[in-house]
Amino acid sequence: MKQILLFLTTLLFSCCSSDNVIKAQNMDKMYITIGDQTQSITLADNDATRTLIEKLPVTVTLNSSGDFEIWGPLGFSLPTSNQQITAQPGDVVLYNGSNICLFYGSNSWSYTPLGKIEGLSESQLRTFLKAGESNISVTLSLSSGTTAIGNLTSNPSPKGEGNIYCLDGRQVSNPSKGIYIKNGKKVIL
Repeated sequence: MKQILLFLTTLLFSCCSSDNVIKAQNMDKMYITIGDQTQSITLADNDATRTLIEKLPVTVTLNSSGDFEIWGPLGFSLPTSNQQITAQPGDVVLYNGSNICLFYGSNSWSYTPLGKIEGLSESQLRTFLKAGESNISVTLSLSSGTTAIGNLTSNPSPKGEGNIYCLDGRQVSNPSKGIYIKNGKKVIL
């Protein structure tokens, strides 16, 4: 059991070192930010979304069209698996391989599904997507904009020992067993 824990700990430290970049293989969500609001998109499982994830974060400028969508060029092409569908409010689709469409109404056409904005009513979608407006800056990312630790500086105490932080960035005065950050390095207590 000790050997398994040692192996897992070693694996954790090697995966989390600054020399290694971790890319998630099975992402099922991405985030869309317009202005100061961010919503989650549940992704479709296809080659287009897998390729899109590799290119994130992406910021595009979209425009309203036909009183049912905002759309515009991604700046790159994605693999297509077009199918005749009737897009519904909240649907996110790929059009002609290189354009993204975000629906606040419905429309029938041949699209590649990318995902769906969850948790907003049709009225809320219209507001969030800025229906009827032009030059809407939209950022697609794998982060909701909330991060745990943005910057860590070492402030040693008078005894020479640094402060201890949990992995979400909160200072801990009496840590129990676990993984922490002390003097800018991960430690196991």
